[in-house]
Amino acid sequence: MLELKTRGEIDKMRITGGFVSRVLDELTDLAEVGVNLLDLELHVRRRIEERGAVSCYWDYAPSFGEGPFRNTVCLSVNDAVLHGLPFDYRLADGDLLTMDLAVSIDGWVADSARSIVVGTPDPDDLRLIKATEEALVAGIAAAQSGNKLGDVSHAIWTVADSYGYPVNTEFGGHGLGRTMHEDPHVPNKDRPGRGLKLRPGLTLALEPWLAATTDRIVFDPDGWTIRSADGSRTAHTEHTIAITEDGPEVLTLSV
Repeated sequence: MLELKTRGEIDKMRITGGFVSRVLDELTDLAEVGVNLLDLELHVRRRIEERGAVSCYWDYAPSFGEGPFRNTVCLSVNDAVLHGLPFDYRLADGDLLTMDLAVSIDGWVADSARSIVVGTPDPDDLRLIKATEEALVAGIAAAQSGNKLGDVSHAIWTVADSYGYPVNTEFGGHGLGRTMHEDPHVPNKDRPGRGLKLRPGLTLALEPWLAATTDRIVFDPDGWTIRSADGSRTAHTEHTIAITEDGPEVLTLSV
């Protein structure tokens, strides 16, 4: 079932989204060469506790995962792109790090992700990250009341395709609000004019993610971390948005 949110509920989600974005800002500053992923995880735990928020990841146990997720942030490095399980690893110069965070404050969820390069950037990695960012901007622009969900997915795919990157449709965006995952599923590739009609009050997490040379994925032995099947680099960008009569609103901004 789709749950359309009121203006007041969207404003509450924006409060959560601001916190999520600020924590991602902090992680971006902390993620330097030599920093351990577990230290980034501990920072997020402290911030969640200080704010009185609730992690959407802790004890999360969907059908595709291997038991409950016992961390508060997804940290994925290089060819890992989704659901990266933080582990004892020190970031190296040139690592491509994706950080994905979802929390609930006062019962309302926001979800956001960004990819960065630690230390010396490879131009190919920056290009890949830029493609996900531009695809997200295009998807948001297409998220107009009265449009179809396929218009959003097609806009995301069009940017990815213009860069020459293949698109996986197994994992994508999703509805959210009172919980992290609600209907509908938002694939990163679809035909325009197809699917659910977008209505004011619908809140979505749009999340273009790409691997440089494949649309196939594999899971790590930890049962969570998803990597490109051919070992190529990956990137992921995500915002929580609300559909309104006046156009889409991004709820995961630091301001």
